[in-house]
Amino acid sequence: MTKQIWLNLPVKNIAKAKDFFWKIGFSFNEQHDTPSSTCMVIGESHFVVMLFEESLFSTFSQNSITDTGSSSEVLMSIDAESKEEVDELAKKVTEAGGTVFAAPAESQGWMYGFGFADLDGHRWNVLFMDFSKLS
Repeated sequence: MTKQIWLNLPVKNIAKAKDFFWKIGFSFNEQHDTPSSTCMVIGESHFVVMLFEESLFSTFSQNSITDTGSSSEVLMSIDAESKEEVDELAKKVTEAGGTVFAAPAESQGWMYGFGFADLDGHRWNVLFMDFSKLS
């Protein structure tokens, strides 16, 4: 039945959002770009995150856009290959203008990660998981 899943996110400014994600290391399938949207591709499985300017997003969501300053619509999690990669991405997020809301740290004895909000307040979680330490 299902061939693929992707995520759609509203953003205030496509160019600024794309620049932010580019600076932190994400890639784009630019053949799907329009003046009001862009196609971000994440990871080896090429998970697609479509970024749409809020005015366009609201036409097909037919709902109000979440105020990410006061609530979260979702927490998107991304895996990292090492603790060093987690630290490096946290640094890139800060340099690109994002907000680290949870500094890199150990969690539950087998995970190391951090949380950040992008320019539009969407929350992301980056984790290195050492399954050999999972008990």
